[in-house]
Amino acid sequence: MKRTKITDLYSPGMIGKEVDVMGWVRTRRGNKHVQFVALNDGSTIRSVQIVFDMTLFSDDDLRPVTTGSAIHVKGLLVESQGRGQSCEVQAQTLEVFGTADPATYPLQKKGHSLEFLREIAHLRPRTNTFGAVLRIRSALAFAIHKFFQERGFYYLNTPLITASDCEGAGAMFQVTTLDIANPPRDEEGRVDYSADFFGKPTALTVSGQLEGELGASGRDLYVRPHLPRRKLQHSAPSVGVLDDRAGGGVHRHRRQHGSGRGLHKILHILRPRTLPRRHRVPEPDV
Repeated sequence: MKRTKITDLYSPGMIGKEVDVMGWVRTRRGNKHVQFVALNDGSTIRSVQIVFDMTLFSDDDLRPVTTGSAIHVKGLLVESQGRGQSCEVQAQTLEVFGTADPATYPLQKKGHSLEFLREIAHLRPRTNTFGAVLRIRSALAFAIHKFFQERGFYYLNTPLITASDCEGAGAMFQVTTLDIANPPRDEEGRVDYSADFFGKPTALTVSGQLEGELGASGRDLYVRPHLPRRKLQHSAPSVGVLDDRAGGGVHRHRRQHGSGRGLHKILHILRPRTLPRRHRVPEPDV
């Protein structure tokens, strides 16, 4: 049986079908007769409730099913009799891919600050907020590519490493293979970059404009580089708490610095006047 993504379970016509779902356990509750597990696979912010009839499963079968464990369930998708979800999976088989120690697994059924999640970056994509950000960024990137590709533009990947200061940004992220603690030095005591990988000082570029202009040569190009810009600074995060329970989100949110500080820049970049006249985007009706 082919795997079914959780986001597809909520599509019309799925009720009554046999499904094969995989994901990470968000929560587990129940009694000696029935157990309920909230399962999420990252395809949607919504989790699906898995119902385990304890006449079909033993306590030993479900003992490793704790918050954070990865499981594989086959069963029947039915309309839910409870509140909070439209459908649920009546489990028929269970396979545990990986366990998680409930005493040490950090993403428990409670709120987590963004600062705390920085310390467990490998688990952040499992949270509601970071999962939503990844999906939104994916949709935006696809829409940008689709827009330009349909209008005859070519996508250009510009170099990420450069030996020039491009726009005179000053502070740049240096790239080197030399031993930072004990770099080779010349007779004047300066770092000898001739022994480096590129034979000269290099850094992450702050602009793809030069290569974009060279690559154009009569073509319509668009460049969407991931480049560090201008200042090397570590911004303090918004003070918010992530609620990563089955139907969670972000709550108790307040900002330390400004309000929506990056949004106006994105909107400015995407405004129609930044495109060639013949490729302008119609102004939306407000």
